Amino acid sequence: MSINFSNSYRDLGEAFSQNILPDPVAQPELLLWNESLAKALNISFTNTFNATTNKEQENDLLAQYFSGNRLLEGSKPIAQAYSGHQFGQFNPQLGDGRAHLLGDIADAQGQRWDIQLKGSGVSHFSRQGDGRCALGPALREYIMSEAMFALGVPTTRCLAVVMTGQSVYRERPYAGAIVTRVATSHIRVGTFQYFAARDDVESLKKLTLYSIKRHFPALISASDDKAINPEQVLAFFSAVLAKQIPLVLSWLRVGFIHGVMNTDNTTISGETIDYGPCAMMNDYNADTVFSSIDRNGRYAFGKQVNMMQWNMTRLAETLLPLLSGDEDERVAQLQPLLTQFHQDFEQGYLVMMAAKIGIDEPIEGDASMLNELIALLKKYRLDYTKTFTALTASLSGSAIEAPLVDALNEWLPRWHARIDDFKVAAQQLMRKNNPVVIPRNHHVEALLERCQESDDLTELHQFLAVLRQPYTLLDDTTKYQDAPIDGDKGYHTFCGT
Repeated sequence: MSINFSNSYRDLGEAFSQNILPDPVAQPELLLWNESLAKALNISFTNTFNATTNKEQENDLLAQYFSGNRLLEGSKPIAQAYSGHQFGQFNPQLGDGRAHLLGDIADAQGQRWDIQLKGSGVSHFSRQGDGRCALGPALREYIMSEAMFALGVPTTRCLAVVMTGQSVYRERPYAGAIVTRVATSHIRVGTFQYFAARDDVESLKKLTLYSIKRHFPALISASDDKAINPEQVLAFFSAVLAKQIPLVLSWLRVGFIHGVMNTDNTTISGETIDYGPCAMMNDYNADTVFSSIDRNGRYAFGKQVNMMQWNMTRLAETLLPLLSGDEDERVAQLQPLLTQFHQDFEQGYLVMMAAKIGIDEPIEGDASMLNELIALLKKYRLDYTKTFTALTASLSGSAIEAPLVDALNEWLPRWHARIDDFKVAAQQLMRKNNPVVIPRNHHVEALLERCQESDDLTELHQFLAVLRQPYTLLDDTTKYQDAPIDGDKGYHTFCGT
């Protein structure tokens, strides 16, 4: 297989990772292969497969490579080191306990991407874990990340899911699987915390310089690419902050609840990572939370902006040693950036919500109109996705169902008056921002259950085909638009480890 690997993160040195090979598995079998992603990454098989190679042989070879049984040419696998605040409690050593970074590759545009196996065995970061992943969580990551990508949400993606032929034990035995994750990098807030917690300033400098080169190369001058100065550190922090705003706002736009926004699950690239306890909101409620491990609602739907601000403050703390002046002076350099971050989030939220009701440029009075709508959504327990879908369709003359009309009867005239002069443009904007279908929790769970009981993937591919066009009504879309009858009462998601 022709993949032109670099191992740039490994080259940072032993302090950053452990050199370790994936643990072999018994009977790898390719279950899912993301052909469109492979093409986007410029992954070629021309040197591996020939005219006499049949599909079964191709899949067998892919299964060997993306289970870790065979090493791709140029790959030097590592387990990355990082720390993290987990539900507010700091753990100084987490790291890849069941993942192996195979290396990074460049696509046709020169953008670099990490290729990582997840569920591929233990490392010295495993903390008594088995290093494995069950089939259900692997499929969930594939489904959810593809859905999020199509929804326009910044996200990691999945290249492959391979069954291992071995069982993993959680509450009971489950079929094991390995998922191949693709990301612009796996550098987290927790990666910076790892070195800050050890007072390892030299490694912190090295990590920051690497991060700038990888994600924000415009901040590095060609004449000085081996060191960083305090001004570049501040510019780097500002750039990282800017990445988080569209990330979280896009979660709020589509009703996504991450479920485990720990600092080790917050990337500096602003990509959604870790689809374990995630879920989608049905009836609007800012306090909605489904994660079984989020017992106090720390990462509830409506708290995600505040928690990202909290996480970014933790990142700011790690960068203090790289700035000039005494501690107070260093804090004073970062504080205005965090203040601006808060203000940008507030303005961004207004613009995002305004777009959902067809307003491109909010003016005075729009915020109160939106707040009134949100209050009605909560009061009448209106379905978040269905409400905005109905409002969008109503601009083409589709009747709004009676329960929704009754709930919004005083609000609708105010909205119509606001957009009366630009209804066509308003509907076009709403169609871009309001999906007609999302990966509803009950459909995802039902499908995962069936996939774990049967090797028939017909329905999975049907579901994915719909989710990959979430703003278009296809023949099969209506099968997946319904809200759960019980409103997901008692529903819980789990991290999968």
